[in-house]
Order: sequence, then structure tokens, then C-alpha cells
Amino acid sequence: LTQTDAGLEQAVANAMDSATDVVRRRIDSLGTREPTIIRQGDSRIVVQVPGLADPKELKDLLGQTARLEFKMLDTQALQSEIEQGIARPGSELVPGADSGDYAGTMVAVKRLGGVRGDSLTNAQQTFDAQTNEPAVSITFDSAGSQRFARLTTDNVGQQFAIILDDEVLSAPVIREPILGGSSQISGGFTVAEASQLAIALGSGALPVDLTVIEERTVGPDLGAESIRSGLIAMAVGSLLVIVLMIAVYGRFGIYATVALVINVLMILGIMAAANTTLTLPGIAGFVLTIGAAVDANVLIFSRIREELRDGRSPQMAIHSGYDAALSTILDANITTLIVAVILYAVGTGPVKGFAVTLSVGIVTSMFTAIVGTRALVNLYYGGRKVRT
Repeated sequence: LTQTDAGLEQAVANAMDSATDVVRRRIDSLGTREPTIIRQGDSRIVVQVPGLADPKELKDLLGQTARLEFKMLDTQALQSEIEQGIARPGSELVPGADSGDYAGTMVAVKRLGGVRGDSLTNAQQTFDAQTNEPAVSITFDSAGSQRFARLTTDNVGQQFAIILDDEVLSAPVIREPILGGSSQISGGFTVAEASQLAIALGSGALPVDLTVIEERTVGPDLGAESIRSGLIAMAVGSLLVIVLMIAVYGRFGIYATVALVINVLMILGIMAAANTTLTLPGIAGFVLTIGAAVDANVLIFSRIREELRDGRSPQMAIHSGYDAALSTILDANITTLIVAVILYAVGTGPVKGFAVTLSVGIVTSMFTAIVGTRALVNLYYGGRKVRT
């Protein structure tokens, strides 16, 4: 049987689609960086990651195929034959990893009867309970759990090799059957190496090997004009909002302006603490948040005016205005927050950046509008008698 040209092209296309998805999951696991990941031609993937401090870390992560296997050691293989590169029938020789217990040596393992890591459901960096060394804990799905349980049950007291990308990391002894579908991988990792391996395993194995053929580091000057336009839009929008609020609501408009400034500082502080990258979609979410930040104040102040028209005293009108508008404010902001969460869950790259900025802005604007302006209003009106 021979593959047709059309079949080969389809196989490459499927592998590249799968590789693109794996690359996207791995980069997303690094945090919110608003990456752009696209196919280019038949066999290339273009990855653009703004605000990246260590390109080598990203290249190491994307270059790791993360094909994981568990195979039994061939205990009957002679060391003299292994040193000569000779494997017994039914076995194969696998080199040891550079940083593992078998560095610089070859290990004889059985070809058949192992368990592959393509049925992993979770992988996370942990620490070995006995040695306190960094390790990676993995969890299989139901089918993988059954195969792993069968492997460990049938070979109690024997060694099995943990093989990653055709290199033996370690070969622990099976003390007892492992029936829970969970295991731990150790091999002299640092914390950073264990975290990187957990990301690679959790995102899935690459169907093809990826090689970096071109790398560029671009400064921010090319996007300076777009960023400048975004900042101008934010400044003009903020100024118009401030002028309108003060013109319509007077002293209360000043309170809303103070809350708006605090809101902006809180958003920047939270995003800086979370080490997120603010790019153009994020700036767009920022501008939208500023425009919508005073919505809650508009609802509250309008309700206070209604209470005053109904004959209530200023103190009672302020109290009733904040209490009565609270449910409407929560309804409006929570529905928007739900949409932002959905955008983050199903979106990629720039969409996630927009969703993060919008979500943070919604939470901070609710706090500053409900708590911040009320504190300022009570600070001024709480200790004096006001007739109008």
C-alpha cells in the first residue's frame, strides 16, 4: 500500500492544524499575553507574543514534543549487548535524558505492552513527598487509568521507564498497583523545568516536531501611533465624561469624577499586579470601561432626584437613591461580566485581552460607584443639615 499525494497533503494539513491548537494552548497557559497564532503556508506557524521577557523559554516550550510513554524495562537484556547497541528481539534501546538518572547511557525497554500519555487529562507541577524535589503529577482519563492499572498490577516489583520525547527520565520500581489513574514524574527537574513540562503535557503532545526557522524581536515603535491614538481616545472620552457629569450633577458629578480617577488607578494596579500585557484590544476595553464607569452614578443620582421630587429630605433621598439603584446596577454589570467571562473562555489572543480588561473594569467601577461615591457623599452630607 502507498499513500497518494492527496492523502499525504491531508495528513500534513491535519497535523499542522493539531499542532497550531497545541501551540495556542501552551502559550495561553503562560498567562494573558494576547498572542497571535496563525498558520502560514503548508508547514509553518507564525507566533507573535507581545511583552515577552524570555524568548528562549517560549522556544523551549514550543519545541518540546511532549510525547510521554510508560514502558517496562527489559531486565533480561545484557549490559554488554546494550553497550554495543544490540537490543534483544521484542525490545528497543532508548537513551537516557541529560538530567536524569540514566544520563549518558542507553536503556533497554520492551516495545509492546506500555501505556502512552495521549490519554492524560491533567498535569501540574508539584513536589515529591519523600525528596521534596520538583515533580509533575499527571492524571489519566478512564481508558488510560485502566491501562495504567493493568500495567502496574501485572508488574509489581519490576521497573518501568518513564519516556519523554524518546528519552528515559527515570525508571522507578512498581511497589504496588496504581489504580487511581494518577502518577508522578520526577527526573532531577528544577521548578521552572517541572512547570514547563506540566504545561507541555497538559496541552497535549505535538503531532510533528517544530523547529524555529525565523525569530524577530520587534520594538514598540511600530505600534506607537496606534497606542497614541488609543490614549488620545481614552483622554478625550474621559474629559467629555467628566465635563458632562459635572455640568449635569454639580457636586455629585465631582464625586463621580473622583471615583472615575480611582477606578482607572485600580484597573492599572490590578493589571500590573497580574503582570498582564496592555495592547490595543486591552486599551479598547479600557476606553469602554471608562465610558461605562459612570453609568452606576447616573442611575444613583437620577434616583436621588426622583426621591427629592417626591418630597423626601436630602438625607433620606440620598439613602433611598443608593439602596434603590443597587439592584439595577448589579443586574446591568453582572450580565456584562458574564459576557466578558464567556469571551475569555472561548476567545483567543486579543479577544482574551479585551475580556480581561473589561472584567477588571466592571468590578472596579461597581466598587468605586457604589462604595466610593457613597463614602464621599456621606463625608460631606452626613454631619450637616441640608435643606436643598
